[in-house]
Amino acid sequence: MAAALPPRRGPAAARGSAVALLGLLVALAGCASPGELRDGGAARAVTPPPVPQPLWPGLAAAPSPTSPATATAGRTEPPPTPVPDVAVPGPDLTSVDLRGLLAKDPAVTADERRALAGCPDCEVRSPEFRDLTGDGRAELLAAVVTGGSVVLHVYTLGGGGVVPVLRVAVLTGFSAETVAGDLWLHEQSTVLSRKSSHYRWDGARLSLLEQRVQAIGPIAEPGQGVAATADPTITARPSSGPAPAKPAVSPPTEAVTPRRTGEPQSVPRPPAAAPTAATPTAIPEPRP
Repeated sequence: MAAALPPRRGPAAARGSAVALLGLLVALAGCASPGELRDGGAARAVTPPPVPQPLWPGLAAAPSPTSPATATAGRTEPPPTPVPDVAVPGPDLTSVDLRGLLAKDPAVTADERRALAGCPDCEVRSPEFRDLTGDGRAELLAAVVTGGSVVLHVYTLGGGGVVPVLRVAVLTGFSAETVAGDLWLHEQSTVLSRKSSHYRWDGARLSLLEQRVQAIGPIAEPGQGVAATADPTITARPSSGPAPAKPAVSPPTEAVTPRRTGEPQSVPRPPAAAPTAATPTAIPEPRP
């Protein structure tokens, strides 16, 4: 009698077996051994740190004996108002006449007005434009050199006109830069110190956020002694001092040249004694 054949699987059973096998393969693939590489997905975008953008890079850095910058922190006066009789011909401040704006600003001093008219050692530097309020529009920064100091002005658009948001007097050798929308002013108030003032937009004006004093020092020329260090905690050591004692030098010894096995070796002879004066000997007289 012939053996009975196993029953045939239907299409549904075959598909079920295939699905089970596929699930087993996926489970085995997910159990990666330690140390293997895995795909963690798309990497997050890295934002680079803000880079300082210098203002008026051609300004000469020379210390001045004038007073330091006047701080504006803690002011409680009302918000500034637009400069009267100043029209903005374009969509931003790049089209505003700087000299005309300064001439109509009531906060501009008599020394600044002489600089506008022209005087020795006076200058009205070309304006700079940076977004300091975060609204996407650039503010106007102006520097007026009066001969003894520099007055920095910052204007923004608002209230249907041009609004002054900062006026500060700085030293003639100042440097300025913007970092991520903030304004930094650096002044070398003394030979060994530099002051940095940090301004930030507070919704109405640029307010003084902080001030830092950094110790600095010039590098001494060769032959001028020890230079002043920037770190006040470091004490410079004097370059002169007692000469160190010389190490004792042992007398040279005569080297013995090794010879091959079986050959006689010469042994260094001791140094001969210094010759001494001959002592006369007594000769006995002959007896009679």
